[in-house]
Amino acid sequence: MGQQDDLAERFEGVRGHLRAVAYQLLGSLTEADDAVQEAWLRLARTDVSDVANLDAWLTTVVGRICLDLLRSRTSRKEDPLDVHLPDPVIVEIGAPDPEREALLADSVGLAMLVVLDSLGPAERLAFVLHDLFAVSFAEIARVLGRSTDATKMLASRARRRVRADAVAPDPDPARQREVVDAFLAASRAGDFDALVALLDPDAVLRADAGAGPGISAVIRGAAAVAARALMFAQVAATGRPVLVQGLPGMVNLVDGRPTAVLAWTVVGGRIAAVDVFADPDRLAGLL
Repeated sequence: MGQQDDLAERFEGVRGHLRAVAYQLLGSLTEADDAVQEAWLRLARTDVSDVANLDAWLTTVVGRICLDLLRSRTSRKEDPLDVHLPDPVIVEIGAPDPEREALLADSVGLAMLVVLDSLGPAERLAFVLHDLFAVSFAEIARVLGRSTDATKMLASRARRRVRADAVAPDPDPARQREVVDAFLAASRAGDFDALVALLDPDAVLRADAGAGPGISAVIRGAAAVAARALMFAQVAATGRPVLVQGLPGMVNLVDGRPTAVLAWTVVGGRIAAVDVFADPDRLAGLL
């Protein structure tokens, strides 16, 4: 076996890990795949004979690539009022998908993904690489071009934000699905009071329609979210259950075509968040 073949084999052995790192850093499945491919191209044209730990070297290479992508997003100065939800990992119930399940096993929950998407590039890199993938602060500091102490401060700031804003869903999947099924039944019946009772008082609905015909919005409060009962009733009538980032979800279907993916986050027996992915340009890649 030649040196290039050996490198290719070693790279394939760590591809899943690198994809997980890139996904957590970018919140985009397509961009994560692009970042991993770019890491392979850099490996193929680099002499790594003196690299003691190739896996660690590749992780930092992916980190640098993702940092550049995150910074380019910031420089585009997108409208701060736009709603952009990170790509979730969607798994069909009863249909094994080893690749997606492996990615999900290394992934954080939907609520944390949303918070990570709100962090600055340097904060996100420092937190994800250190707290989620155990990369040393010294290595991360070299990627960022900052001191180790400054890098620790970035991670600490991000950690506080995550702890404050990322709610932890109830641990029992069966109980989560039970609450969601009750919510969908109430929406079909048009029972506003039952919907409100199943929602946390501070429940939030986040809808990302991208550039499509739908409306992107953030709606807060149990009554305001329950007022969208008609939308939920349609999903209950025509959708199929899925797991969205490990949470109970539904794919809404119109004439057999997916038009939206919904995910519910259940906390303390009530629905704390409903996330709606309706960007037509992204739906194909999510399913």
